[in-house]
Amino acid sequence: METTAAFAGLSCVDCEETFDAETATHRCPDCDGILDPAYDYDAIDLTPADLERRDGDSMWRYAELLPFPRSAAVSLGEGATPLVECPALADAMGVGRVLLKDEGANPTGTFKDRGQSVAMTAAREHGASDVALNSAGNAGQAAAAYAARAELDAHVFLPSRAGFTQKAMTEVHGAELTVTDPVGGNSQISDAGAAYTAAMQDHPEWYSTKTFVTPYRHEGKKTMALELLEALDWEAPDAVVYPTGGGVGLVGMHKAAREARELGWADELIPMYAAQAAGCAPVVDAYEAGADRHEPLDDDAIDTACNGIAIPDPGASHLILEAIRESDGGAVATTDHEILDAAIEVARSEGLEVGATCAAAVSGAFALAESGEFDADDTVVLLNTGAGNKDVDSLRAHLGEREAMERDGSVA
Repeated sequence: METTAAFAGLSCVDCEETFDAETATHRCPDCDGILDPAYDYDAIDLTPADLERRDGDSMWRYAELLPFPRSAAVSLGEGATPLVECPALADAMGVGRVLLKDEGANPTGTFKDRGQSVAMTAAREHGASDVALNSAGNAGQAAAAYAARAELDAHVFLPSRAGFTQKAMTEVHGAELTVTDPVGGNSQISDAGAAYTAAMQDHPEWYSTKTFVTPYRHEGKKTMALELLEALDWEAPDAVVYPTGGGVGLVGMHKAAREARELGWADELIPMYAAQAAGCAPVVDAYEAGADRHEPLDDDAIDTACNGIAIPDPGASHLILEAIRESDGGAVATTDHEILDAAIEVARSEGLEVGATCAAAVSGAFALAESGEFDADDTVVLLNTGAGNKDVDSLRAHLGEREAMERDGSVA
């Protein structure tokens, strides 16, 4: 197994035992907790000055802080996404700067590529022939693409409510697609999870790249924070507002901020804010209640069209809540109407395309600004985790409804 010099193995976030990455591949062998890649930071021979001399071609420019070297990477050129100034949004929010980190520029159009790049590298290093996961949509498409790159067979389980683009491209990349479609309506990610679990029982040889089952997806996504900090000369912004479902990227970004501080590259952590849809906000509910973990929602309680963050039972909510509290961040929920309006606002005021789900970060930031959470000179970063064309039907339908209401005089 080809690893980087500083990669020291896997540590369980629950029981704190450590394991050799050669033999521990997924959850903790002792307590079934989440495994987290660990490093000997004294062994990292890398400085911000070194990074300045490197090409910004992909997230693998930070390989010293990843488990695997660039030479082993299953890569499609993910990462190195733009950080775009949004002066109109800054004026509207009443803050000093608004920057949008546009993950829609990744190869399959979402930040999921970062996680699947590292997870698929691990799968190949462990000698897997087949990979499997369930997903709300984008991670399934990304897994199919990276499995194709790695010459692995992929088995993807999606709910019927997943977008047409994600379903179609999963098959175009050659994966075996299973869409769960129970009688009586659209299936949820939990239905896809049940189908995935049953299939894994029948095929124990399949290698999982499922959220927080593999230790490596959040590790790839932490590079979003490294890119952000480097672009800001290693000074943390005042807030990052992150559209949160499973929270993998938020947890990964917080880990990277802690590592940057540990290495002496940055002085402060990045305040992380979880943004959810009001119709499925278990993390926000737990945060506001002062709880350490969420209370799972029943599937029939989900009332949002934002598929990517319609996660009623995020398995790592304790890590999400720990991250937002340790970083002095927060959590906010807004309605679907506010979220879709925000996506249109960004397109019209800044020319940028954000996904319908991802616009929860924008509407959440507006809500936080209105509540007085931000100061007039703050720098606020919005994470657009996926391209707007992933959700074109939802965005166009909302625009049509809004225009019809305006014609009817229902909206001023």
